[in-house]
Amino acid sequence: MSFAIDGREIGPNHPPYIIAELSANHNGKLERALESMEVAKRSGADAVKLQTYTADTMTIDSDRPEFLIKGGLWDGYKLYDLYNWAQTPYEWHQAMFDHGRALGITVFSTPFDETAVDLLEKLGTPAYKIASFELTDLPLIRYVASTGKPMIMSTGMANEQEIQDAVDAAHGAGAKDLVLLHCISSYPAPMDQANLRQINVLRERFGTHVGLSDHTMGTTAAVAATALGACAIEKHFTLDRNDKGPDSEFSLEPDELARLCADTRDAFSGLGTGEFKRQKVEEANRIFRRSVYFINDLEAGATVRHEDLRRIRPGMGLPPSQFDAIVGKQLKVKVTRGTPTSWDLFAD
Repeated sequence: MSFAIDGREIGPNHPPYIIAELSANHNGKLERALESMEVAKRSGADAVKLQTYTADTMTIDSDRPEFLIKGGLWDGYKLYDLYNWAQTPYEWHQAMFDHGRALGITVFSTPFDETAVDLLEKLGTPAYKIASFELTDLPLIRYVASTGKPMIMSTGMANEQEIQDAVDAAHGAGAKDLVLLHCISSYPAPMDQANLRQINVLRERFGTHVGLSDHTMGTTAAVAATALGACAIEKHFTLDRNDKGPDSEFSLEPDELARLCADTRDAFSGLGTGEFKRQKVEEANRIFRRSVYFINDLEAGATVRHEDLRRIRPGMGLPPSQFDAIVGKQLKVKVTRGTPTSWDLFAD
């Protein structure tokens, strides 16, 4: 079963839904955000995703040690200051949604509290994303699910019970169309810890559509995930990593995003149906399979010997599996060297 976001069908029988995660890569400039949307559209992405929060809806301004980030990409930042730097201002959202509609690219967002959901509802968002870090915020999940819009939830850091609780909360509050994104919440994530086989486990365990929120470098994981049946791929995106920003180090640049879009769709196209049937492109080459041919001139009435036959190309004669059955047959017509075997050449 598939479902649609903004008219785009999503499911196992459709190419993966490519989400360009803008996050904080606008670097504090609305003009850069709008340009990023244009480039994402040209690159082939289906959607641009925002993050809707303020520093005050994410945390409090505190100097206590637990509010200070130690290690990693944002080492030394106070949580409040990091979110204040990285936020997409609420007042930008209308312009960004309008620009997306004008471009013909879907825009939706990750809300981090109920006020963000209220804003996104007013803007007519077609879907919602729940971030990995909010997967345990069941009240927020229920509030989002109550809108009835499609939901995409990342599973980074979550154990099996936490994922189950989130799925139950979403379904219980009215969510019908739900996608779980396998995710490793590391920025960037090392490829040897990507654990892509969990995509199939999530599908089987929770009975939802499944995709990938990818924080590895490059596009390899996304292509591999497509081969594993991922129906959606989310990837952080920036105009230029050299411009720096909160998320730039693990984001794709435009040429990489275009390659991801093309390669995942090619990978999906290559999956086929799994049926045991000859593909049309193979038909012309059937003639070059081996078959059984006469290699000696023989008169009508002759008994065919082993040495009168060979299994050779082309494939116009009887298949090699019939070689032993032909030996000992009596010819009813004369044959010459290079004649393909066929049952109508033999008596009886």
